[in-house]
Amino acid sequence: MEAAKNEFNILNSINYPADLKRLKVEQLPQLCKELRDDILKELSVNPGHLASSMGAVELTVALHYVYNTPDDRLVWDVGHQAYGHKIITGRKDRFCTNRKLHGLMPFPSPLESEYDSFVCGHASNSISAALGMAVADKKLGNDKRHVVAIIGDGAMSGGLAFEGLNNVSTTPNDILIVLNDNNMSIDRSVGGMKQALLKLNTNETYNRIRFKASRWLNSKGYLNEDRRKGIIRLNNALKSAISHQQNIFEGLNIRYFGPFDGHNVVELVRILRQLKDMKGPKLLHLHTIKGHGYTPAEKDPTVWHAPGCFNIDAEERIVSDETGTPPKFQTVFGETLLELAKVNPRIVGVTPAMPTGCSMNIMMKAMPDRVFDVGIAEGHAVTFSAGMAKEGLLPFCNIYSSFAQRAYDNIIHDAAILRLPVVLCLDRAGLVGEDGATHHGAFDIAALRPIPNLTIASPMDEHELRNLMYTAQLPQNDPHTPCKYPFVIRYPRGHGVLVDWRNEFEEIKIGTGRRLKEGRDVAVLTVGPIGNVAAKAIAKAESDSHGELSVAHYDMRFIKPLDEELLHEVAQKFHRIVTVEDGVRSGGFGSAVLEWMSDHGFAPKVTRLGLPDEFVEHGTVDELRHIVGIDADAIAKAIRTIGEQ
Repeated sequence: MEAAKNEFNILNSINYPADLKRLKVEQLPQLCKELRDDILKELSVNPGHLASSMGAVELTVALHYVYNTPDDRLVWDVGHQAYGHKIITGRKDRFCTNRKLHGLMPFPSPLESEYDSFVCGHASNSISAALGMAVADKKLGNDKRHVVAIIGDGAMSGGLAFEGLNNVSTTPNDILIVLNDNNMSIDRSVGGMKQALLKLNTNETYNRIRFKASRWLNSKGYLNEDRRKGIIRLNNALKSAISHQQNIFEGLNIRYFGPFDGHNVVELVRILRQLKDMKGPKLLHLHTIKGHGYTPAEKDPTVWHAPGCFNIDAEERIVSDETGTPPKFQTVFGETLLELAKVNPRIVGVTPAMPTGCSMNIMMKAMPDRVFDVGIAEGHAVTFSAGMAKEGLLPFCNIYSSFAQRAYDNIIHDAAILRLPVVLCLDRAGLVGEDGATHHGAFDIAALRPIPNLTIASPMDEHELRNLMYTAQLPQNDPHTPCKYPFVIRYPRGHGVLVDWRNEFEEIKIGTGRRLKEGRDVAVLTVGPIGNVAAKAIAKAESDSHGELSVAHYDMRFIKPLDEELLHEVAQKFHRIVTVEDGVRSGGFGSAVLEWMSDHGFAPKVTRLGLPDEFVEHGTVDELRHIVGIDADAIAKAIRTIGEQ
């Protein structure tokens, strides 16, 4: 393919946006081609988010060409779009380190570059952040700065985006919102907003005449702010009456322009120049193609959202042979959910725009009427699940752990207070690797543990995951058993440990752990799959001590309720305890063990291993476990150290 031999004649001369501005407009299409080829070349060997950034190349170039960055603020929403932005803002030579340990961050961040106006690992925050910046500029007298929010990849379906739009419509500002509409999040976008965007159409000639008229009226002093809003409202009402179509944005008094072709960079420059100094809030609607410029990514943007390594010329992903490899936890979840749903008609599935990522697409394909993709709307996903549970259904609501942070109030107010039978499956719990601080599932244990009525569990392996899911959907007939709902199951990204994973279901009694190994000197208490790492560490510690150290291992399974009978056994037998968790130490599983010991009059020496009180960077999971001290070597060292005390 040409990308392999392309010399990047224009791109080689672009290190910063100031270099970009020296180009003629006619050169921009070639620059876009070279930028797209460079993204392809880099990501083919250093995996990342391909399709979204490919679709945003022309928009990226046009924005930096027209606006004076970094003084003008470009606020990206969903950092998947921003690889081209990174390359032309001083990070071209370091882009090969993207998502690698100590390399470029996976998503834009002001901690990395002044060209990154705001952090954007989670969706739907750009409009709110951009409005805040614009208001601050007005208050501080910096009226010449322009602020642009770039929102796309399904982020407009998020509740925060609507809250931002509502505030934009009533707060004096001149921000531009660019809607990069590719009809996608990771899977295809869903919901009413998608349908509304597909129907929107505004005549370009009409917009040009309207824009010129507004500028003339403003220059003559006839168009103050109150008159401008009045004219917009009248104009919108007349247009809606004539076209029999209501524009949701103009209904909020936000000037709407589009839809336009988001891959025509010359036209984009012209439009952005027209809009740049226009007063009042504006929205530019662009139609783009996710994966544009690379045929397989255009045909299957879901697979090519983050495809791993691939062969550019052969247009094929490089997929390793996983024969004999344990499955991913998400695959076990998806297969097990369908298996349970076939027997239990009350089970339904709910996902916030992640059916493929969490493998709920397995049930979606087999039972499309029993799976609900609600879009990028985690809070709604939980409350929607609670509503169904209130009337007799049993929702399995699957949310990535870091994204579930946005549904915290919904879990408390809408599910836990009424003890509703919602099964909340937190995928990607713990360290996730290359996506870094915005995506690590670090906080769910500490955040959820204080909430009354929750059951919180974490499986050590695939059999345990299946058994916990089976247990969660069983009817609760024993009136003496505390209510088990809402039922939270957390599990990590990546592969498990069992090749033969499809076991016969067994009920697990709520709040019970298990002793995996006897010992006399130190007790190691773990929860979740990190227990497999701890088992290796225990073997290493005993081997290094040449038999002088004997270590017991307990898989607690449940963070809430704790297995008090097992803890009594540990407390009475051991004076030295090590707890291990793939989550923050502060307020986590180890803290729960310490609290129980104190409440029951025990005072053992306890070493708590987990994530530190800081945001963990990006890198492979193995690299990060080593850094934070929860790999086998670090756990073994902690066991030996406490064993010598």
